[in-house]
Amino acid sequence: MVICGLCGVRTWGLIRLPCSPEIPFLRAASFSFSHCRRFSATTCAASTTTKKKNKEKVIVISGPTGAGKSRVALELAKRLNGEIISADSVQVYQGLDVGSAKPSPSERKEVPHHLVDILHPSEEYSVGQFFEDARQATRAILRSGRVPIVTGGTGLYLRWFIYGKPDVPKASREITSEVCSELMDLQRRGNWDAAVQLVVEAGDPRVQSLAANDWYRLRRSLEIIKSSGLPPSAFRVPYDSFREQFDSSVSDRSYNITSSADGHEESDSKDLDYDFICFFLSSRRLDLYRLIDLRCEDMLSGSDGILSEAKCLLDTGLLPNSNSATRAIGYRQAMEYLLSCRQQEGRSSAGEFYAFLSEFQKVSRNFAKRQMTWFRNELIYHWLDASRPMEEVLDFIHDSYHDQSGTLVVPESLRMRKEISNNREISELKAYRTKNRHFISREDCSGILDWIRRTQSEPADFFVR
Repeated sequence: MVICGLCGVRTWGLIRLPCSPEIPFLRAASFSFSHCRRFSATTCAASTTTKKKNKEKVIVISGPTGAGKSRVALELAKRLNGEIISADSVQVYQGLDVGSAKPSPSERKEVPHHLVDILHPSEEYSVGQFFEDARQATRAILRSGRVPIVTGGTGLYLRWFIYGKPDVPKASREITSEVCSELMDLQRRGNWDAAVQLVVEAGDPRVQSLAANDWYRLRRSLEIIKSSGLPPSAFRVPYDSFREQFDSSVSDRSYNITSSADGHEESDSKDLDYDFICFFLSSRRLDLYRLIDLRCEDMLSGSDGILSEAKCLLDTGLLPNSNSATRAIGYRQAMEYLLSCRQQEGRSSAGEFYAFLSEFQKVSRNFAKRQMTWFRNELIYHWLDASRPMEEVLDFIHDSYHDQSGTLVVPESLRMRKEISNNREISELKAYRTKNRHFISREDCSGILDWIRRTQSEPADFFVR
């Protein structure tokens, strides 16, 4: 059992759920609670003397959820003798496999993957920790003579990885303990609003925009205030400095953000630690939405779907929206749905199930939309059309890695527009409606509802430990 307190007190053990032939939907599921030591924390300062042409190359492949970036990264790693560093905020967690589209064991055996399955779901993982871990993994891969390929859709992770992290003070043990004491009782009573007001009064009004129950970031803000007397926003973010430098350099000339060479001008004017070669894979918005809807259905079908993984989270004592893992898209909705079923003694109608599925699909599409909005402002990325043949995409990225000219131009056939530019596409998006039941048939739905009746018939307070 895990005790998830504000100060991170926990007991490690092993929970293994039996697989019964009477419950075909439930697979044998387990969480390894053994703590995986993170890479040592090391900060890489930006070099101001190394010429870009002498820098070691690092490939970055991002894209919205469902775009196929993981598959491209895997095949590219085989071609380039590379290793993959996951930039996914959910793949770090053990047991969250289906909902995060985690690479399979066979794929991870074929190509080494880093920052996958390094934490128990009760633990928090921050962008600062990712920066340290990912940079350490990058150095290790380069030392071994292989190619680092960073892939994932967590925008802030990738921004810090490329440009560096703010020089925010680390809290002492005394301050950490003091902050825990101030916030622990409020968290125990679930008084989020009062905790936010406490930190606002301490000096950080921006915490009012935090996601509800994001206690980790709330606690971190108060630690920074107590350590420095300043809120987190007072510390310079390297990305902002790079953007200001870039904006200044183009202020006297016209710049088309959708040009075939987008990304090159910014990366060429920055003094970054590595020669980052960055790509953003996407499809037409309408096609992407259809793929996401089908993907969500696929995650719910079979005997090893996201509902089974959500049940494991609940069985460890975690509640939806209580930490990073349980706020993840798909898992939060699945946990809330299972808790609702438990409150009804395991009963759920087909209508209720399809309402949950619809919500799962909607939040997934909205997430993809937010990702595309975020990366439109990341000018270092070259946008590629993920609907083109895989070999064509791979050939271009492979050749870009070996290119020595310093000028990377995306061919028209591969170029993906960043903006929706015609009224027809806008109208199609407004009229878009999900077409379900491609994977979730009536028989599948009946099997899932039967599994819910068998496994969720205990009182709802079973999960409150």
